[in-house]
Amino acid sequence: MTTMTDSSVREFKMPDVGEGLTEAEILKWYVKPGDTVTDGQVVCEVETAKAAVELPIPYDGVVRALHFPEGTTVDVGTSIIAVAVGDGAAAAAEPVQEAVAQTPAAAEAEEPKPAGRQPVLVGYGVSTSATRRRPRKGAQAPAAAQEASVAIQAEMNGHGPAAPAAPAAPAAPAAPAAPVGGERPLAKPPVRKLAKDLGVDLATVVPSGPDGIITREDVHAAVAAPAAEPEAAPSAAPASSPSPSPSSPASYDSVRETRVPVKGVRKATAAAMVGSAFTAPHVTEFVTVDVTRTMKLVEELKQDKEYAGLRVNPLLLIAKALLVAIKRHPDINASWDETAQEIVVKHYVNLGIAAATPRGLIVPNIKDAHAQTLPQLAGSLGELVSTAREGKTSPAAMQGGTVTITNVGVFGVDTGTPILNPGESAILAVGAIKPQPWVHKGKVKPRQVTTLALSFDHRLVDGELGSKVLADVAAILEQPKRLISWA
Repeated sequence: MTTMTDSSVREFKMPDVGEGLTEAEILKWYVKPGDTVTDGQVVCEVETAKAAVELPIPYDGVVRALHFPEGTTVDVGTSIIAVAVGDGAAAAAEPVQEAVAQTPAAAEAEEPKPAGRQPVLVGYGVSTSATRRRPRKGAQAPAAAQEASVAIQAEMNGHGPAAPAAPAAPAAPAAPAAPVGGERPLAKPPVRKLAKDLGVDLATVVPSGPDGIITREDVHAAVAAPAAEPEAAPSAAPASSPSPSPSSPASYDSVRETRVPVKGVRKATAAAMVGSAFTAPHVTEFVTVDVTRTMKLVEELKQDKEYAGLRVNPLLLIAKALLVAIKRHPDINASWDETAQEIVVKHYVNLGIAAATPRGLIVPNIKDAHAQTLPQLAGSLGELVSTAREGKTSPAAMQGGTVTITNVGVFGVDTGTPILNPGESAILAVGAIKPQPWVHKGKVKPRQVTTLALSFDHRLVDGELGSKVLADVAAILEQPKRLISWA
């Protein structure tokens, strides 16, 4: 994970914090050049396709350089921070401070500096041998083509006159021309990331923001520039050229629309759900059940001293009911081995709980949930939810799930048809619990009622097995004393 660049400087590389992950985005730096760090100290937070993870430094020393700013996606194995260690730490402190002062200035030389503007968080090293990003798409384009692109972009942004036959001209004085040569274009980290994702070289983009700052709209317009170039030559082209399709970047309305890059957890979730939906044949069954007695038991457990400080709610008893149903019908707790064309029955239950977080939907699981008592399960659920809300769920916590519960009822939804978590056999959706008219002991009375939906992989689970499991869960929630007689 580390290599020696000289006798006193170590390069800390982006580690593989999950299984088979190839890249991670730097969310936040907790240190800056010149700071002293110790072994085990967290220096940054990164987001992978699975979770946000804090990275500790594995040695003592002084930070010499941060190679990438926040918002940058970095490949696993790429050096992200240089630290002077041992006898070289003290000697490196002074040069580092100098690098902090000089690197942003050198990168933005000859650019107008806005009043009060803070420099880019970090530079890209203190010497020419520092780590550099991969060349952006289009960076090797001929100079003439880049000049033409700049001219067209200026016209599209309203910074230059419409001159189809004229050579590329600088933008109007109202907006600074695009940086050339060794100058570093002014743009915020999210805009730089957008440009990288779209394959746009910021050096060819004409800024429209204050003090020459490139905006998201400038980047989107730059993507449309090549398509607009053929239309700029003939003067009659605008009248006969076809209008852009609704999905093309040229038709993007930056005032009434917002484009959100899909990355990290959301990107991984999208790919996993598409793979699951079109790989496993889904079947969903539903049952509506009177859970009045379960709700009364929840209130009683809240008053029990044994559950003091624990999270006690309907989800706890629903989870226990599913675990009991799986114990009675163990064949539902399985996975499909495509290579061997075999069903793998699991003799353990890693119970996944779908959790909505600011970074997207994640499904951490409780390891060996089948072996936990009700108070232990309550503690595990509480810890799982708290960790997910803080964004501290580790990739390991989301590996190896066997079945999942998703509680859509917290959003006031009655039920749904959940998609299986990849590699799992079943997922139980729990709807909102609310008073409804119900026939109870021959009379219509208001009772606490909910609807359960069980989706399962029909390669593994036939209709009979799926129906029995769902019926058992419903029966336990209707008469929670079955937790004792069936466990």
